Amino acid sequence: MVRTPAYYEYYKSTYVLTTNSEGDWIGYRLNTRTGEFDLDNRPIPEILLATSTSEVASLDYDDFVWTTEEIRGRLRGDGAVFALYETIDAMYEQKEREGRKAFTPEERALIKSIRRRMFKMWNNPIPDGAR
Repeated sequence: MVRTPAYYEYYKSTYVLTTNSEGDWIGYRLNTRTGEFDLDNRPIPEILLATSTSEVASLDYDDFVWTTEEIRGRLRGDGAVFALYETIDAMYEQKEREGRKAFTPEERALIKSIRRRMFKMWNNPIPDGAR
C-alpha cells in the first residue's frame, strides 16, 4: 500500500501521486515547458510497479521540492519567482568561478530555503508541506 501523497522522479520530471475523496489514485506530472503540474493518470501503473532499474525513483518531500525547482529553474520568464531562479543561478556561477566543487553548508541551506519559497509561489497540486 502506498501512502499518499507520494513523490517521484519520473523520466526527468517530477510526479505526485495522491487520492481523491473516493480513494481513487490521481497523479500530477510536472510539465517541464510550463512549470505547472498537469493531471496525468497514465503513469500510475508504471510508477506503482517500478523497480530500481526503471526511470522512476521515489522521493521524499524535500527532494521532490528540490528536484521540481531544479527543473523549473531552467524556465525563463518575468516575475518574482524567476528573479529567485536567477539568484540561484548566480550562486552556481560564483561557485564555478571560484573553482569550487560544492556549496558550503550555508549556501546549500540558502538554496534549499529559496527553492521551498519558490515551490509555494506556484500552483501545486498538493497541500503545502504535505508529506
